[in-house]
Amino acid sequence: MTTLSLPRGRTLDLNVPQVMGIINVTPDSFSDGGNYFNSEHAVKQAMTILKQGATILDIGGESTRPGAPDVTCEVELQRVLPVISAIRARSDCVISIDTSKAQVMEAAINAGADIINDVRALQEPNALEMAAQFDDVPVCLMHMQGQPRTMQANPSYTNLIPQVKLFFNERIEACEQAGIKRDRLIIDPGFGFGKNLAHNLSLLGEFEQFATFELPLLAGLSRKSMFGQLLNRDTDKRLAASLAGALLCAQKGAHIIRVHDVQETADVLNVWQAARNGVTL
Repeated sequence: MTTLSLPRGRTLDLNVPQVMGIINVTPDSFSDGGNYFNSEHAVKQAMTILKQGATILDIGGESTRPGAPDVTCEVELQRVLPVISAIRARSDCVISIDTSKAQVMEAAINAGADIINDVRALQEPNALEMAAQFDDVPVCLMHMQGQPRTMQANPSYTNLIPQVKLFFNERIEACEQAGIKRDRLIIDPGFGFGKNLAHNLSLLGEFEQFATFELPLLAGLSRKSMFGQLLNRDTDKRLAASLAGALLCAQKGAHIIRVHDVQETADVLNVWQAARNGVTL
């Protein structure tokens, strides 16, 4: 696995971990909710984190934090489309749309998005069919037990890693039956989505288990509550923990690291890569 094909004939190099910068166009996301709710602020932040080392921008208009309320399709479109259009007008960067709604997927791709990032793994109405219509758009399938409102109420597994892998086997098969080629798929084990601290630490400790799918792996554990529970740190005090998690996932095979703190993550990954491969001065 060396590259991921993208729309308009572009590719993403997966030989080194890519940094996916988070742009939440929401008033209530768990970490930065409200910071970039204004479209102009969101676009300004996008341009900033591209300079800091992000190679993918993940644009989301609905919070998926535990207990988050549902957002209508109309509201989600109003939030994300102006931001995607404005970024695309200024940059040829890779844009990911973080949504589970088929209508938002379609509109975002038409506005310039390159990747679908779906925490519900194309299980919402018409999502599979919509994704299948765009044969050059990769899709990230994430594992989540339950739904955002209730997913942290009492997450339970008899055997975590095999159950998550079974879920991916089933979703990959569903995608292929819908006409989505396997080489368009990315998988994300879903840190913090229907998982308690022990589950999250098991995922982190055994992240390399997901390499058996021979698909790009995405890790999203930036500022997650697992670090608050482990270290007794508030959301804005979890940078060091997030960097440790990002590095561990990269060492265990992650191809894309989804983060809030782009510059710091890029620095960590660049040091790791330099130590592995050397540098030419």
